[in-house]
Amino acid sequence: MGALVTLDLPADAPALTLPWIITFGPLDDEEEWEPVVCGPYERAHALALAEAVVADEDLMAVVEPLQPHVTVAQIQGDIAAARMAAENEDVETAALDAELADTEYHDHDHGEDEDHTHEPPSVDEIRAGFARIAAKLTS
Repeated sequence: MGALVTLDLPADAPALTLPWIITFGPLDDEEEWEPVVCGPYERAHALALAEAVVADEDLMAVVEPLQPHVTVAQIQGDIAAARMAAENEDVETAALDAELADTEYHDHDHGEDEDHTHEPPSVDEIRAGFARIAAKLTS
């Protein structure tokens, strides 16, 4: 039997209405493979799918909301909030997180990707991307 991890949110939390994704990965450190990310789904569907997949497998499923941010400032705000929350954890948890951060390194060669730019897309470009994604999901 696997494990399912998700946020414990109050019934009126705005995040409950967002699209949710599921990230499936190995349950223990002995297995090494790239996680599989699925979605977006409504939260109830994401939880049900994740529960069904991990029920008979030694997998971990992380179910979390997608944040439809359209500006760099919104993303930076969430990063700052996550960092502040981490700083407020107890010393043991923070020490364990620091140890894991030091040992986990993902070497990703970005190379010369012609489609990759260093300028963030505009709000209109991002919203147009949302519309294209929605069209793909509903076709």
